[in-house]
Amino acid sequence: MAETIRTATTHDAGKLAELAAVTFPLACPPGASPADIQAHIEKTLSEANFEEYLADANITVLVIDDDGRLNGYTLLVAKPASDPDVASVLSALPSTELSKCYVHPEHHGQGAASRLMQASLAHAADKGAAGVWLGVNSENAKAIRFYEKSGFQRVGTKTFTLGDTVEHDFVMENEL
Repeated sequence: MAETIRTATTHDAGKLAELAAVTFPLACPPGASPADIQAHIEKTLSEANFEEYLADANITVLVIDDDGRLNGYTLLVAKPASDPDVASVLSALPSTELSKCYVHPEHHGQGAASRLMQASLAHAADKGAAGVWLGVNSENAKAIRFYEKSGFQRVGTKTFTLGDTVEHDFVMENEL
């Protein structure tokens, strides 16, 4: 079987947590403390967290599955933005949040992220979204370039709490 992009199931929760523990630190700003990163992983990216995400009808997790090994994932949240800083800058409504978009570092530079992004945008459009938004750390130049290449534009800013530290994110939007 070749690599496929599919919707995750509850059976994937453990593998998703393992993948998240590898990929999330790559998206953090250079000065982020290991303790803050670990606290965030434990608080929001555990196997139990993924079981909750996968049980929520408003959340879809797409995975890159390569013969049972998960090489990447996105988490799409089809709910109105609850953060007033985000809600005030979005123009394409209804909007879906691209809450997570990660590819294992062994698969960077091979087009996997682009394929996963295209599948994620198509999924959001199929579910009726007029746009997709995301928050990205303002210091993560590599991710910002990727999102811009994927059709996202910077529309605002918001804060993100990482452990005990408040980080600053750009809000980016893609009108579908």
